[in-house]
This record gives sequence, structure tokens and C-alpha cells, in this order.
Amino acid sequence: MKDLTWLKEAYIAHRGYHLEDGSIPENSIKAYKEALDRGFAIELDVNLLKDHTVIAFHDYHLKRLLGIDKKVDELTFHDIKDLTLLNTEEHIPKLSEVLDFINGQTPLLIELKPHGNVSLLVDAVMGLLETYKGPYAIFSFHPKVVYLLKKNYPHVIRGQIAESFRDDKKMSPLVKKMMKHMVFNPLTKPDFISYGIRDLPNKQLDRLMKKGMTIISYAARTQNEFNLVKDHYHNVVFEYFEPKKKDER
Repeated sequence: MKDLTWLKEAYIAHRGYHLEDGSIPENSIKAYKEALDRGFAIELDVNLLKDHTVIAFHDYHLKRLLGIDKKVDELTFHDIKDLTLLNTEEHIPKLSEVLDFINGQTPLLIELKPHGNVSLLVDAVMGLLETYKGPYAIFSFHPKVVYLLKKNYPHVIRGQIAESFRDDKKMSPLVKKMMKHMVFNPLTKPDFISYGIRDLPNKQLDRLMKKGMTIISYAARTQNEFNLVKDHYHNVVFEYFEPKKKDER
């Protein structure tokens, strides 16, 4: 029996507890330490390098956070190990480094990015998590990731990420509609759904929640946004601020 209690109740810091001014970069060991120090669970993103090293990094390109016009799958860990995030001394950590650092001290919500060979990414991540003792869940926009978890790692808490994708210029209208309405869920059978905050509340999620589905969201940037989601659904990942505890609101 999978225990999703923490997913519903924990305060989950998006990409660790990072700051909008970049002084604490997202998905850095510093951001994870700040989250730990505040008693937060941690959401993080993982990608696969050319040499199959799993790194904690959100983007498919290095441009935004490192100013380098390269894709992650064009580089090895040797290529990036000495690079630093924004104007800090923080580097891009391996997932193995993150797991060693957290060491079960707080739950991890791990997003597998939908780039490249997702089968390879799933197996690489699960290989690292095989002996990890702390609580964690895995989710992704890519239905194939959720399906592979269901097929090959059914014991793992798995989630489908979705939204309206209104700003995605590359996705076709048909695919947008399919993803928005999560048409693959009957096949992939996610344990929870993480839905974009701009599309909440909505009737489809209300129906699913009434049927027992765990519904969370991303990413609240104010206390009002945090409260809005918590008033309708189970939880919401947050960033750039520290949400008040329920008895402090």
C-alpha cells in the first residue's frame, strides 16, 4: 500500500528553497539545504547527460542558468562539473549527490524531464533510488514515464503533470488537448496528478478528487495562491516565499 500522506500534507519547496534574485539558485545543494533547514520537503528536476549521468537540473539548455548555448544531452559530467549556476559558487549536482545529501531527512518529489530517451532516464533514476531509504515520489509531463513506472516499478508513487499548455507554441492543438485532459491516465494509472496553478480550479480535477485521486499543483508564488489551491485540492508546491502554517493564516 502506497502512503501518499506526505504528498498531501508536506510543505514542498519547488526546486528547493531558491530565491527569485538568483542568490540561491534553483536545484542547487544550497537550495536543498535551505529547504531542509526550514523543514520543507523538496521538489527537484532531473535530466540525463550525454554520458548518462543523472543531474538535478530543470532546463534542456544551459543558457538560462549558465549562459552557455548547449543542450544537456550534448555534454558529459566532466564538461559541466566546474561550471557554476548564475553568479554563485553553486554547481549542477548529480542526483546521486542530492540523494547522499538529503539522506532520507525529508521527502523528495522528483520530476523526470520529458527530453530524449525517457526509458533510459527512468532506468537510470531508478537505479540510483534502488537503495535509497527516504520517502519519494516521481512524476513527469511525459505519459510514457508514468507508464514505464507502472510497468517496471509499480511500487513507486507515480504522478502525471498536466496543464493547458497555452503558452507552448510548438505543441499541436490535438496534443495539447490530449495532455490537458490526461487521456493516457486510464493506461498509466497515476497515483496523483500535479496540475498547473493557472488552470485551477477546474471541473475535471474536482471529479477526479471526488473519486479519490490525490491532486496537487505547481507553483504558488504568493500566500494567496497557496491558500487558493489548498482550499480546493490537497497540496501545492511553492517558490520564492515561505508559506504560513495553517494555524498562522
